Amino acid sequence: MSLIRLLLLRIEGNEEVDLTPYTEEQRIYHSTLLVEAGLIDGVVRKNAQGYPNGVASICLTWKGHEFLDAARNESVWQKTAGTVRSKGLSLTFDLLKELLTATIRGQLGL
Repeated sequence: MSLIRLLLLRIEGNEEVDLTPYTEEQRIYHSTLLVEAGLIDGVVRKNAQGYPNGVASICLTWKGHEFLDAARNESVWQKTAGTVRSKGLSLTFDLLKELLTATIRGQLGL
């Protein structure tokens, strides 16, 4: 999920996002997931065997903006990720978004 967040930040226009810890294959795979999940408008290029070998990312969708708004703040992201790690859980995308939103609500006292 960290790479998903970083890719969304990059697509939004944050050129300072460091993707170098991730391989090109990881970036292509996760970018493909972003297209399939409807978080970005983009085109997935596939090789002769049908595997993704490139993604042209056009822009964030409404759903992509909503997730990124919840995940943008580094302290909210780290707190939520720490909670998930401490419980030893894996989460669906929608549940992660709910947890991020709950963390923000808690910080706002709502």
